[in-house]
Amino acid sequence: MILRVIQHMSFQPIENYGVIGNMRSIALVGMDGSIDFLCYPEFDSPTVFAALLDDNEGGRFQIEPQLTKARVRHLYLPETNILLTRFLAEEGVAELTDYMPIDKDGEQPNEIVRTVAVIRGNVHFKMRCQPRFNYATSAHRTEISDGCAMFFPDEDRCSPMALYSTCALKQQSQDVTAEFTLQAGATATFVLDGVRPQGQQPEMELVGQRFQETARFWKAWIAKSKYKGRWREMVQRSALMLKLLISRKHGSLIASPTFSLPESIGGVRNWDYRFTWLRDATFTLYALIRLGFVEEAEAFISWLKGRLSVDAERGPLQVMYGIDGRQKLDELALDHLSGYENSRPVRIGNAAYQQLQLDIYGEMMDSIYLANKYGDPISHAGWLDVQRILEWLGKNWRRPDEGIWEVRGGAKEFLHSRVMCWVAFDRALRLAQKRSLSGPLDVWQRTRDEIRNSIFTDFWNERLQSFVQAKGTDDLDASALLMPMVRFISPVDPMWLSTMRAIENRLIEDTLVRRYEVESTHVDGLPGGEGSFTACSFWYVECLARAGALEKAQLLFEKLLGYANHLGLYSEELGSNGQHLGNFPQAFTHLALISAATYLDRALSGTGETVWR
Repeated sequence: MILRVIQHMSFQPIENYGVIGNMRSIALVGMDGSIDFLCYPEFDSPTVFAALLDDNEGGRFQIEPQLTKARVRHLYLPETNILLTRFLAEEGVAELTDYMPIDKDGEQPNEIVRTVAVIRGNVHFKMRCQPRFNYATSAHRTEISDGCAMFFPDEDRCSPMALYSTCALKQQSQDVTAEFTLQAGATATFVLDGVRPQGQQPEMELVGQRFQETARFWKAWIAKSKYKGRWREMVQRSALMLKLLISRKHGSLIASPTFSLPESIGGVRNWDYRFTWLRDATFTLYALIRLGFVEEAEAFISWLKGRLSVDAERGPLQVMYGIDGRQKLDELALDHLSGYENSRPVRIGNAAYQQLQLDIYGEMMDSIYLANKYGDPISHAGWLDVQRILEWLGKNWRRPDEGIWEVRGGAKEFLHSRVMCWVAFDRALRLAQKRSLSGPLDVWQRTRDEIRNSIFTDFWNERLQSFVQAKGTDDLDASALLMPMVRFISPVDPMWLSTMRAIENRLIEDTLVRRYEVESTHVDGLPGGEGSFTACSFWYVECLARAGALEKAQLLFEKLLGYANHLGLYSEELGSNGQHLGNFPQAFTHLALISAATYLDRALSGTGETVWR
């Protein structure tokens, strides 16, 4: 929770937002009571509101109390994804409650419910709903009748929408407005939904019931968490955030609900993250399994099975997929949008889907191993798919690729890709032995050992006393922090400890970790710089803990928690002044937080695993 004075500006800081969702779609709600971003009806559908990317043209849905020098408190109701915005002023106090209904049966309509209530005084409100369909490219027709405004887009690909209200609505051009005054104890409700069959109104009298069902859903889900350790509130918030990003229909997980929020203000590193990366999804599985959420792992593995049998352009697997498993994710620039703080181009789609990133095979195999460890055993057909994929990887692991950071400066032989190729064969061997599965185990073992020898021979820099980013370079990369975490090397091996010291000297400031030296290496082929990468900061904390430096790890971890926004959410990166940068909120960051917290808590309590096993 935080108190702030409302400041009207063209762009709110990224960290000023909270999110609501129903595992189909997610909306970003600012501290000023404005929904400035919504893709609807699915995570990766075109936007209906995108003021976050163009304050003038993007569209928003704002409910604002007319209070003098109002302060704002923004909070989630405990153990839920129901967002409360409280406005406090001398003349009155008002609350705005935002959520998307959801229940255990999944029968709730795909809608946003916004309820305003006055706690003290008489408060005047202004509401404006400005849908801008299809990334603000499609005009629409507006009709108002009987407490309902209907918006009909000109393009067939966009679904019509309706705003139902307990207040009188007025049409203003293609927008809808309302002005109303509430006294203490009174409420007003707005429901944004698809257009219902003719004559069917939303069950306004059921809004209270839907609120209770939604609260019960989130509380029942988080109650399944087995985590009882330190920093429980932050761990739970991260878990609730990750759950919002999982498709209830498909079982896949998006990396973030937004697109084109910049990694540097005014820069060009603006990407679309509304897709399922095998890498992010696998790390998420690991984080949720650590907390005791096994159903999500089983749902993702079910989704992954559909990918194993369909080859992609560059190999058996693709780096990322649409939430429904589609392969084609063409990248386009929306030149009509100004971009967040004029950071252009505004991109949708992601050309990285065509890249070769060999590390995904390690992450895929690790997820299958974890699912077998905690869930159902792999099927015979699934194991045959694994063997086919590993046969391909055995012939291709030496290839240069674009790596974990999806560089656009040319393929290289990256350390992290090589390490995760080792993981792929290592986990396959472990799984075969634990489940008595047949396969070319002797070939896999030879390949695994060959990859290991290659890493120690080709990626160790004697002068730097460090493993390097890519073969034949002197560059360092924070992705090396995953080496002990995937059990490739002991966290107390002298070669690893000297590598960590080298990373500390060149990539780390206090607890903030940069991915690599962007402006000196030019490895990503893009101009400009970027912020520190928050997931890497949590990896660093976990590496310290695994190496036994518990006091330092705890101090840095707790300092790192202070960089979250007021709701406990993180974007992808942090700027030099601590501002949140990149897409928001970011799955990668929250899962890294869970991993670091759970390991560090066990280590501090003396109940965890030994340093090496």
